Amino acid sequence: MANFVNRTEELARLRALYDSDDAELAVIFGRRRLGKTALVKASLAARDDAVVYQAKQKTGTLQLQQFIDTATESYPEVARIREDWEDILGYLAEQDAIVVLDEFPYLVEQDESLPSVFQAMFDYELDDSATTFVLVGSSISMMEDAALLGSSPLYGRSSLKLDVRQLPFDAAMEFFDDTYTPDEQVLTWGVFGGVPYYLEEVSPDATLGENIQQTILSRHGTLHDEPDYVLRMELTEPTRYFSILEAIAGGNTSRNEIAGTTGIDYNQLSKYLNRLSRLRLVDQHVPITEQKERSKRSRYRIRDPFFRFWFRFVYGTGEQYDELGTDAYDALIEPELADFVSHSFETLCCSALRTLYPDHTITNTGQWWYGEHEIDAVGLTAGETLIVGECKFQQSPLGYDALSTLQDHADELRWSPQNGADREVEYALFSRSGFKPSVEDTASQRDDLRLFTVEDVVTALTEHET
Repeated sequence: MANFVNRTEELARLRALYDSDDAELAVIFGRRRLGKTALVKASLAARDDAVVYQAKQKTGTLQLQQFIDTATESYPEVARIREDWEDILGYLAEQDAIVVLDEFPYLVEQDESLPSVFQAMFDYELDDSATTFVLVGSSISMMEDAALLGSSPLYGRSSLKLDVRQLPFDAAMEFFDDTYTPDEQVLTWGVFGGVPYYLEEVSPDATLGENIQQTILSRHGTLHDEPDYVLRMELTEPTRYFSILEAIAGGNTSRNEIAGTTGIDYNQLSKYLNRLSRLRLVDQHVPITEQKERSKRSRYRIRDPFFRFWFRFVYGTGEQYDELGTDAYDALIEPELADFVSHSFETLCCSALRTLYPDHTITNTGQWWYGEHEIDAVGLTAGETLIVGECKFQQSPLGYDALSTLQDHADELRWSPQNGADREVEYALFSRSGFKPSVEDTASQRDDLRLFTVEDVVTALTEHET
C-alpha cells in the first residue's frame, strides 16, 4: 500500500516556489520514514524540468558522477561541463532547473564546501535565475549545521523551511480505507502513530494483535529494530539516550523521575533532553495554564507513539518474544495495551475539543496537573467558558466517580476569563466503553455536562472541515 496522503500545505508551498520568477532555496528536514522523498516527488508530478538526485553514502567522486548521470537525463549538456559541483549547479541554475538533493548530509560528509558553494551562488550569481534548489535531509543535526542554524553557511538564504513531522490522526487513518472501527483506529494510532512508513506495514486484513506480532515483536519483523536503527543514525553515543527514552516510556516523565531511574545526574539531564527535543523525539509538556520557560512542573513525553511503544515493550527484552512465539502478543502486550493507549486517547480527545464545542472559540487545548490533581483534556476559550474533560480508555463503563473527581480537580485549576467575568465550566466525559446509568441520568439533567464515545472523537477528528 503506497498511499500518499495529506501534506496539502507543504505541496502548495513547494509548488509556489517552483513557479516563482526568482531563485529559491527550500530546506526540507525531519527524521527518517516521514515521507520527505514522497512529498518532493508528489510536488514534482507532471514536471519535466527537475533533477532529483538521491544521495548515498559513497565517495565524493562517485556522488558527483552519479549526480551528473541523473542530471543528464533532463539536461544532456551537463555531460560536457567540467566535473565540478559549482560549475554543474551553475549551469542548471542558468536553465532555471529545479534541483533536488535528497539526503544532502551524505553529500556534505564527503564535501564540506558544498553549503558554501550554494551560499556563494545565492549571494552573487542567481539574480537572473528562476531556479529552485531543494535540499532534503534526515539527519536533523547535520541539516542544522549546513542550513538552519545561525552559524550555518545557508542561514537566511532559504525561502522555505519545511520541518516534516508525523501525519495527524485523520490523515493516518486514510491508510486503512474505513476498514477499522473507531476503537481499532485509536488502538492502531496508539501503537503505530502517524509515520507513513510504519502505517504502510500495517495490514488492514489482519487484526491489530497480528500486526503487532508480525511487524514488531517477531525478530524478523520489518519494524522490530526500527527505532534502534533510526536513533543510531543520529546519535553517536546512544546508550544514555536509550535509557532516558526507556524511562519516559515507562512512565517516569519528570526530570527527578528520569534521573532516579537512569542514574544520570540531574544537572546533566538537560543536555540529553534538549538533544532529544531538537531531534523531535521528545516533547516537554507543562500544565496548560503555565509557560514552558517558567514552569517547574514539566513532563517529558516521547513524541512518536511507535517509539513510545517500542521503548515500553520491546527495548531490552532480548529473546523473550521469540521464546513465546505467536503467544507473545496475547501474553505480554494485550493485557497492558488499553492502559498504554490511554495516553494517546487523551491526546486525541484534546485535539477533538474544537470540533466538539463549535460554539466556543477555544484558544488552547492541553492537559493540567498540580500535585494530586490532574485533568486529561482542557480547553481554554476566548470567552468565559473553561472546558474540562476526563478520558477513560477502559473495558468497563465510566462511572459517576469519574465526574465527581473531574469536578474536584476543576475547582483547583486557576484560570479566569480575560474580560474579568466569572468563569463558567463545562464538563466532558470521554469513554471507550460507554457510561453507567447514573452518569447518563446526570447528563440528561445538566446542560454543562456532555458525554462522548470513541466514535464521537474519531468522527470529530476525521470529518471536520479543513
